[in-house]
Amino acid sequence: MSLDDDAVEARAQGWRTLAALHARIEDRLQRALERDHELSVSEYTVLDVLARQDGFHLRMNQLANAVVLSQSATTRLVTRLEGRGLLARYLCADDRRGIYTEVTPAGQALLTAARPTHDTALAEALAEAETLPELSPLVAALGTLSFRGASA
Repeated sequence: MSLDDDAVEARAQGWRTLAALHARIEDRLQRALERDHELSVSEYTVLDVLARQDGFHLRMNQLANAVVLSQSATTRLVTRLEGRGLLARYLCADDRRGIYTEVTPAGQALLTAARPTHDTALAEALAEAETLPELSPLVAALGTLSFRGASA
């Protein structure tokens, strides 16, 4: 194997490790949120992203980018949440082509109830992953990251 081949394999192994950690975390979150709140991880993420916005709303394309879903998948997800009374859509007053999505009071209440479940499941998944030699360096690296707007 050449040096370039080694670098390619190292990146591929790094990606597989990251994907494994992501899958473990998402599975833990999915089970906890569905069991306790009848929410999927994607539904929780949409509510959470919107609730962190000034005015609790975003344009649909901004929401799709924020939750890393296609425009059509985001539309289907928003339609489901809107049907449950958790989100509402309305036309942008200054650009009639724009559609905003916002969290309803019922959506905010569900998010408030689900957030401790999410946070506990995330902490548990990370603690479990930290005990695995192949994942512990990645978990440690996550602990060193700081995010804009995150509280200390």
